[in-house]
Amino acid sequence: MEHTKWHQLNDEELRETLGVSPQEGLTDEAAAEKRKIAGSNELSEGQRISPITLLLNQFKDFMVLVLMGATLVSGLLGEYLDAVTIVAIIVLNAILGFVQEFRAERSLRALKQLSAPAAKVLRSGQEVHLAAKQLVPGDVIMVESGDRIPADVRWLETNSLDVEESALTGESVPVSKHCRPIASDDVPLGDQKNIGFMGTMVTRGTAKGVVIRTGMDTEMGKIADLIQNTEEQETPLQHRLEQLGKILIFVALGLTVMVVVAGILHGQPAVGMFLAGVSLAVAAIPEGLPAIVTIALALGVQRMIKRKAIVRKLPSVETLGCASVICSDKTGTLTQNKMTVTNVWLEGRSIKVTGDGYAPEGHMLENDRILDLKNDQSLRRMLQISALCNNASIVETIVNDPASKKKSKESKKESKKGRKNGQQEEEQVSANQVLWELKGDPTEGALVAMASKMGLTPAGLKELYDREQEFPFDSERKRMSVMIKHQGGRMVYTKGAPDVLIEHCSYILWEGKVVPFTGTLRQKVMAANESMAGNALRVLGMAYREVKPKEHVADEHAAESQLVFVGLAGMIDPPRREVRDAIATCRKAGIRTVMITGDHGTTAEAIAHQLGILPRGGASLSGQQLAGMTDEQLDKTVNDIYVFSRVSPEHKLRIVKSLQRKGHVVAMTGDGVNDAPAIKAADIGIAMGITGTDVTKEASSLILSDDNFSTIVAAIEEGRNIYENIRKFIRYLLASNVGEILTMFFAMMMGLPLPLVPIQILWVNLVTDGLPAMALGVDQAEKDLMEHKPRGAKENIFARRLGWKIISRGVLIGLCTLGAFWLTLQAAPDHPGQLLKAQSVAFATLVLAQLIHVFDCRSSRSIFHRNPLQNKYLVLAVISSVVLMLVVMYVEPLQPIFKTVPLGLREWAICIVAAGIPTFLMGAGSVWGGRRNRRRMGGPGRFVPKSTKFSA
Repeated sequence: MEHTKWHQLNDEELRETLGVSPQEGLTDEAAAEKRKIAGSNELSEGQRISPITLLLNQFKDFMVLVLMGATLVSGLLGEYLDAVTIVAIIVLNAILGFVQEFRAERSLRALKQLSAPAAKVLRSGQEVHLAAKQLVPGDVIMVESGDRIPADVRWLETNSLDVEESALTGESVPVSKHCRPIASDDVPLGDQKNIGFMGTMVTRGTAKGVVIRTGMDTEMGKIADLIQNTEEQETPLQHRLEQLGKILIFVALGLTVMVVVAGILHGQPAVGMFLAGVSLAVAAIPEGLPAIVTIALALGVQRMIKRKAIVRKLPSVETLGCASVICSDKTGTLTQNKMTVTNVWLEGRSIKVTGDGYAPEGHMLENDRILDLKNDQSLRRMLQISALCNNASIVETIVNDPASKKKSKESKKESKKGRKNGQQEEEQVSANQVLWELKGDPTEGALVAMASKMGLTPAGLKELYDREQEFPFDSERKRMSVMIKHQGGRMVYTKGAPDVLIEHCSYILWEGKVVPFTGTLRQKVMAANESMAGNALRVLGMAYREVKPKEHVADEHAAESQLVFVGLAGMIDPPRREVRDAIATCRKAGIRTVMITGDHGTTAEAIAHQLGILPRGGASLSGQQLAGMTDEQLDKTVNDIYVFSRVSPEHKLRIVKSLQRKGHVVAMTGDGVNDAPAIKAADIGIAMGITGTDVTKEASSLILSDDNFSTIVAAIEEGRNIYENIRKFIRYLLASNVGEILTMFFAMMMGLPLPLVPIQILWVNLVTDGLPAMALGVDQAEKDLMEHKPRGAKENIFARRLGWKIISRGVLIGLCTLGAFWLTLQAAPDHPGQLLKAQSVAFATLVLAQLIHVFDCRSSRSIFHRNPLQNKYLVLAVISSVVLMLVVMYVEPLQPIFKTVPLGLREWAICIVAAGIPTFLMGAGSVWGGRRNRRRMGGPGRFVPKSTKFSA
């Protein structure tokens, strides 16, 4: 039955296919037999990840495996202090990663909460309440307003049934359901109006239906299956660090071989040289790198929380920096998910309505003039109809909590800081927050809000008018009427689809008077209706009539005859105010925004045009068109499509994977259940924190706590900066290690004593390198960070001349350290304590050279390009490292441990000069080379981009 076209079947065919009577339902025996075949009506969760497994996963990274190998080698060589220290680093790194990722895979447990816990079922002709998991295909169920649909259901009877399906389809307006067969073969989920889906909510009316799919066979179950079977992507950072680990392994092996061969050629014993080579290889590995990367990511997470972005999966922080496409859901992400009246047509006049959402804030404008109801009785009449022919209510809620007050204080601090930096001051969060919550249908809520903006609140109107009768809206009538009693008599107020409503109107309100509804006036009304609909507005018409004193209104036909047409109200789920600027910033940063929605194409394209997503000549694609394309055909066109409409969860997943095959790093945003599989498959999944479902949040890597699309821009900027900072401290750490290795290697090759002892190398790697490297991890971004295209997902960690900078600085540091060692050693070669003094000079030179070099690492250009005192944490780290070095050299109990002695002025002069040469020599070369290149490129007719960087 899985290929049955359920929407096409009539009642008789349903009865035959499912073997059930709509009047009797199944017997308990028949249901038990069906359950043996179909199983329970539950969603399976797949394999859970235990906390122990999650902890063990932290040891799978290649760099951690390299360090574990170094620990083993250090232990075999008797360097137990080294081994214990490296183990401590590995454990620290694992704990940091585990804490950040502990709240992991709960996607399907959250999804199970969306299935109804109980259902009203017809069994053997009797209504019974059963646990939803006991339902089977063929069960006849009843639902009413407020119920969550417990399985996929084909409707048998409907009474004014509306179902809210935005979590599944992305469409913001509740769908009017019916029980008639639909003839088409291929019908998108959002258009299957005779079917109810598991987990969606009944907002109005009652219905009887027969269960057609349960458990994992339902549309919600298909999403659960997609989440289970969607593989998470390895982040670019994880890939690059694995590359780096492999390079370090090759370097270490190469050094071991070179030392052994060179030693044997110099007549040294092979075993001794092998041990020396292995010691040098261990020194080549920057032990602190994994922990510093993790700490930098964790600190980035804290900064992102302050910018309203909550990171769930630590490595994904950096992935944001190379995002090249943002795939965004429309409803609730780019729009407010609050229907709002924006246009009114009345007596041939076009009226604009300001204000967003359900707050009674805004005006009605005609030719930029604010309208006043005192002088506009026709507008008053239309607003009365809007508010009284209505079952929705908007409730004002005042939230007062300590968290809000705390946010208010933080906001004030941030705004002061923002003013100092010349930035735009953000709106402060008040300790008392006023929220306007809708109870009822969003379309009716938009009409209530419009009337309230002009002072006609439902509460005030109900004091003057009493409702006597209601003729409810349904999908066949496409209109709703109420009969209102007031001091002057009785009135019928009607709203509905304009094309249907005008057929019941004999008159029209024109220039304040009731006049016959002529063919010419009808054409004007329909032209206005088509114009509004062409702008993706949902349009409702308003009409009324006065009821004669002794007239008996028996039914809707009597009530809705000889009506007076008043006007049209056009509404839309409006775009968020801040989104257009955020999309423009993304475009400037080389990031393309793509809208993916379950809504209609016309609506999606209109919103996309308003936000600047869909450029002139840009293409859109419907889910039906996409379904008819192969993956190869989709791959050929996906780069040209900016709007995907009427798409299913499977379509969203295909789009994300197609973009990834084209080489894009994809960020996927959304809030509904229908977004979860694509969010999980994307390189970076982004969920909305306020409107987002638990399913979507648990599938995501990043949650926006303010549901603000513009927060994504801040997160991308933070992601780019985090990656650049990781590159900075990798440059710093590896250049330092290259300096250490070459100092030792050249000394061995020259037959000199070792300039550094193992404990000194370990001290440099952990203390001298560690503190400044962590400070680089929180370095401020360079000014032009968001003016460049995203880096490639496969970009090597050493790209953009980083490898050259590491080697060139490392070679100079090694040569200058060895030179200082040799000069000191030659000053008194026969003195018994001179070797210890020369080793102390080498140690101090290496430390100072690296601490000067760290300021050069802050800029992609040269040390002279940025203010060295701007990063206060770095200045503090450098001062701390110098002080600790002096403690090691001048505190007597530590001198025998670290093999150091106090130095005199001559030795310190050698150290300082030798330490400064590498950085200042290369810095001067960068400045000179940059000027020469600019002169060469800046000739007549040549343009040098602002972002062009020249660096040695």
